[in-house]
Amino acid sequence: MSRRKSFFESRNPVMNEKAYQEAAHNVLDADMTQAGLIRERMTVQGAINKSLLLGGIMLLTAAISFSMPSPIFMWGGAIGGLIVVVIASFRPQYSPTLAPIYAGLEGLFVGAISAIYAYAFDGIVFQAVTLTMAVFFMMLFIYKSRIIKVTSKFRTGVIMATGGILVVYLLTWVLSMFGIQMPYLHQGGMIGIGLSLLIVGIAALNLLLDFDNFEKGEQYGAPVYMEWFSAMGLLITLVWLYIEILRLIALFSSRD
Repeated sequence: MSRRKSFFESRNPVMNEKAYQEAAHNVLDADMTQAGLIRERMTVQGAINKSLLLGGIMLLTAAISFSMPSPIFMWGGAIGGLIVVVIASFRPQYSPTLAPIYAGLEGLFVGAISAIYAYAFDGIVFQAVTLTMAVFFMMLFIYKSRIIKVTSKFRTGVIMATGGILVVYLLTWVLSMFGIQMPYLHQGGMIGIGLSLLIVGIAALNLLLDFDNFEKGEQYGAPVYMEWFSAMGLLITLVWLYIEILRLIALFSSRD
């Protein structure tokens, strides 16, 4: 049981509170070995401010990419963003530099893919943005009111579900290279819509982990660079949620 728990928790540093515990422990050791050194610590307000800044960067590059859609923007942003996330996951101390880079790259991806959907479905981008923000504030209310508490079991369950979706995505990508399409995934029909709704729900639950990471970082006294790390984690979830909502609306629109 402990080995399974370690696999699903410790290998997911963006969503894992252990990243905050380890960062706080490292900075505490540094404080103890360097007399008189006072280090800035992470705060919830600081993470919120960083989130707003990253959101602004993403919106700027998304606007550019949306007005000039290009496969280079879409694939370059997606692949570049993934590389940045992997580096930040293993080197969170570089997040003050990596997080803005990620926001810019992800904006290129979001803008390009939004342009594709906007060409096929009139008004879909506005609907997707509105629904994404509605889900965000709904989950924030749920978290603040403690309707759903982020316990260790809840966190593990959400991470396992998210990991399962990632495996399916990777499998779909590999099969597509051989001309094989994964049945039902993001396809029309009740089963396809049901699967898409399930994925949107899991993405929404990830927001609760992000909110909890903000508080855990302040609670553990994590170093200030973890504000950038936390903000990037929240942005990752929001982008995923937005893309899945885009797909879901497209599925409903295709049925009309």
